[in-house]
Amino acid sequence: MTGLGSGVRDILQQVLPWFDRGERFAVATVVRTWDSAPRPPGAAMAVSAAGEAVGSVSGGCVEGAVYDVAQRVLETGVSELVTYGVSDDDAFSVGLTCGGTIQLQVDAVDSASFPGLRAVADAVAADEPIAVATVLGSGTRVVVSGSASVGSLGSDRLDSAVVDDARGMLDQGRTGLLHTGADGERRHDELEIFVESYAPAPRMIVFGAIDFAAAVARAGTFVGYRVTVCDARPVFATRARFPDVDELVVQWPHDYLASIDIDERTVLCVLTHDPKFDIPLLTLALRTRAAYVGAMGSRATHDERVALLREAGVTDTELARLHSPIGLDLGARTPEETAISIVGEIIANRWGATGAPLRTLADPIHRPVAEL
Repeated sequence: MTGLGSGVRDILQQVLPWFDRGERFAVATVVRTWDSAPRPPGAAMAVSAAGEAVGSVSGGCVEGAVYDVAQRVLETGVSELVTYGVSDDDAFSVGLTCGGTIQLQVDAVDSASFPGLRAVADAVAADEPIAVATVLGSGTRVVVSGSASVGSLGSDRLDSAVVDDARGMLDQGRTGLLHTGADGERRHDELEIFVESYAPAPRMIVFGAIDFAAAVARAGTFVGYRVTVCDARPVFATRARFPDVDELVVQWPHDYLASIDIDERTVLCVLTHDPKFDIPLLTLALRTRAAYVGAMGSRATHDERVALLREAGVTDTELARLHSPIGLDLGARTPEETAISIVGEIIANRWGATGAPLRTLADPIHRPVAEL
C-alpha cells in the first residue's frame, strides 16, 4: 500500500455483516492505474446480493459500469479483469474524464471463496500487518501475515514464492503488482499477482511541544499517520495541549528516539529549534531508516545547525537527508499554514514529486506505482 489508506480497508466494516450472514457479494478492486487515474491501487467497491453498493473505485466516473460487472460476477461466480479509460464516444458515459486508465479485478466473495476475510478484518482491527495476494483473472488468493499464510494459489512452489514476496511488500506497507512464473519461477511473468498490504498506519514523530507541533500533529493525523509528540518539558507536553495525538511522550528527544524502532515509513519532524535538543536528536535521526527528517528554523539557524552537526561527526551524505528549513515555500505564517507546508513536503518526498504548481508541469499528476 503505497498510499496511506486502503479502499478495501475502508469498506471492511460494511461488508463484514454480509460475510458473517453467509451472503455472497462482489468486490471490485483497482489493481493497476495509468496516467491521472483518480483512485490508487487498492481502492475498492463492493456490491451485495441485494444490490447495495459501498465504496468507490473512481470517484464516480465508472461506478455504474463496475456495478453492472459486479452483478454479472455475482450471477456467474466467475472473476473478471476489466479496464476503463476515456470513453471514445462520450467521456461521461463509461470512461474516466480525467484522462487516466484503471484496471480492476472483480471477484465474488463469500465464506467459501475467501475464508481468510475474517482473519484480515481481525488483523486490521488489532492494528496487525496482514496482506492478501490475488492472482489477476482467476481470483485465487492467499492471506499472508508475518508468520503464517492461509489459502493456496495452486502449487507449493508458487505459494512459497508469492508468500515470500508478499511479506517483503508488507514490511514496507506496499500495495501493488508482482510477476512470477506459473509455478513461482522468479524470472518469468506468466502470472500477475496483486498484493494488498494492510499495514499499521505509518508513524509521524513530532519533537517539540509547541503550537506549530499541535498543528503538524493534526495535519499528520488527517493524512493517515499515527502521531507521537515528544518533548522533555512536562509543562508543555500535556494532554490539554495535545488532546488528539496517539501518543504523548515526556522524555529527552534523543533518548526517546534511541529507544524505539524507526522503519522506512516513519517521518520525523524536529520543531524544537534549540541546539541542546536538536543536535543530539538529529545526529541520531539522520542515521535511522526514516523516510523523512525535517527540522524547523530560519536559514541562519539552519547554517548554525549544519555546522554543529558536522562537528558531531555527521557526514555530508547523512546531512543530504535533512529537510531544513522544513517545509515547502508556501509563504506560510500561522501554525496551521506551516503544518500544510510541512505535510506537503512529506507527501512530495514520499512520491518523488517536485512540489511545483501542477499547471507548470506536463508530467502525470499521479506518480506510478512500481511493479515487481
